[in-house]
Amino acid sequence: MADAPLPQESPKEARRRLPLPGGLSARLLLLTVLFVALGGALTLPQALAAYERQWLLDRVRAAELASLAPEVAPDRVVSEQLKAQFLNGAGVDIVAVSVDGIRSLVFAKPKAGQGAAPYLVDLRERAPGLDWLAPFQTLLGPDGRRVRVVAEPRFRKGEFVEFVASDAELKRALANYAWRLALIVAFVSTITGVLVYVTLALFLVRPMQRITRAMERFRADPEDPRARVPPSGRRDEIGRAEAELDRMQADLRAALHSRARLAALGEAVAKINHDLRNMLTSAQIASERLALSGDPRVAQAMPRLERALDRAARLTTEVLAYGKSQEPVPAPAPVMLKAAVAAAAEDAGMARSGVKFITNVRAGDRLMADADHLHRILLNLLKNARQAVTSPDQKVPGQVRLAFSHEGMSSVLRISDNGPGVPSRALDRLFTPFTGSGRPGGTGLGLAIARELAQAHGGDLVLKRTGAEGSEFEVTLPGVLAPLTRPRRKT
Repeated sequence: MADAPLPQESPKEARRRLPLPGGLSARLLLLTVLFVALGGALTLPQALAAYERQWLLDRVRAAELASLAPEVAPDRVVSEQLKAQFLNGAGVDIVAVSVDGIRSLVFAKPKAGQGAAPYLVDLRERAPGLDWLAPFQTLLGPDGRRVRVVAEPRFRKGEFVEFVASDAELKRALANYAWRLALIVAFVSTITGVLVYVTLALFLVRPMQRITRAMERFRADPEDPRARVPPSGRRDEIGRAEAELDRMQADLRAALHSRARLAALGEAVAKINHDLRNMLTSAQIASERLALSGDPRVAQAMPRLERALDRAARLTTEVLAYGKSQEPVPAPAPVMLKAAVAAAAEDAGMARSGVKFITNVRAGDRLMADADHLHRILLNLLKNARQAVTSPDQKVPGQVRLAFSHEGMSSVLRISDNGPGVPSRALDRLFTPFTGSGRPGGTGLGLAIARELAQAHGGDLVLKRTGAEGSEFEVTLPGVLAPLTRPRRKT
C-alpha cells in the first residue's frame, strides 16, 4: 500500500511561522544578539530617567546660584542686562525661591508668565516607577510645552528652589542621549553575541557537529573508521555523549559481527543439511530393520532411538530458522509433565552421570506447551545443571532439583543445583549466543535457545539466584491445567 501523502502547509500557516535560520550556529548567534539587546533595552528607561534628573538638577543649581546675585549685589539691585545673562546662562525663564513659607520671584523674563501653564516636575519626592516613565512623557509630549521644576536648595536656606523653562532643549537632549544609548546597546549586543557565539561554537556546536557527522557515517557504513569519535576526556555532557557514542558503536559493531557469525552458521548448516538428512534417513531405515530382529533388548531400546532420530531430523531443519534469528511457532497442547521430565532427564544423562535428581512432579501434572519445545527447554537446563554439579570444582555430591507449581495463571518450573554457581564474568551475557557460556568450550547456545522458546510461548526464562551454594533457573509458561486423575475402577 502506498504511503499517505504528508499534509501540505497552507500559505496562511507558512506566513505565521517565524523565519529562522536553519543551522544551530546561526540560530545561536541570532538569539544571543536578541537577548543581549533585550537586556540592554530593559536598562534604557532607568538610564534615561537618571539622565533627565541630572539634566534638571544642573539647571536647578544654575538657577539657585543666579538667585544669590541680588543678595551679594550692591544695594541688592541687579540690572536688567545682568538678569538676562543669568537667565540665559541657566537656560530658564523664571527663578523663584521659598524661604520661611514665603515664595519669592527672583528673576523672570518679560512675558514669561504668558501661555499655557507649565507641567510640574518635583525632584524632591519621585516614585521609582514614575521616575522611569517621566523621560517618555517628555519625549512623546507635544511641542511648545513648558516645565516647572521644584527641588531642594543646596547653596542657600529655604524650602525649595524652582524654575520655569521650555522643555524643547530637554527633549532634544533626551532624544540625543537615547540614540547614543541605542547605538551603544546595539554595539555591545553585537560584540557580546559574537563572543558568546564563538565560545559556544568552539565548546558546544563544533563537538555536536562532529558527533552528528560520526553518527551519519556510522549509519552509512559501520566499519568506516571515520565514524568513530575518539572521546576527548571532557567531564561535561559533551564528553559523556562522546563516551556513550563510542560505547554504543562498539556494542553495535559486536552485535553486527555476532549476526554475521550467525548468518555464516546458517549458511554452513544449509550446505550440510541435505547430507545430514540423508544420513538420518538411513539411520531410520536401519532402526526399522533392527525392530524386526525380535530381540527383546532391541525392542526395549527402539522407542528411545526412534524419538532421538525424529528430533534430530527436526532439529536439522529448525537450526536453519535459528540461524535467521527465528524459531518455529509453538503449538501449545496439554503435556504430561512427568513423562516429559523423565525423557529430558534421560537424554540429559542424569542416570548415567550418577547425579541425584529430585522432582516433585506428580503423575497427573500437566501444562500447556509445545511438546518438542518443552523437551528442548528441559534438556538444555538439565544438561547445564548436570554439567555444573559434575565439574572439577564440585566438592559435594551433585544434586539437581526440579520443582513444579502454579503462580496465578502461570505454570512455573524451577531447576536448581548445588554446583559452584554461574561465573560473574558470564552473568551480563548469560542468554547471549556464543558469548554467554560460563563453561570452557561451551557455545552459549543452550540458554539462549531455551529462553527464546519460553518467550515464544508468552513466558520467560530467568536466573533467579546463583552463588557458591548453587544456581536456580525459573521457567514461566502461561496457562494452568488441573492434574489429570485416573478414574476409579468399579467393583
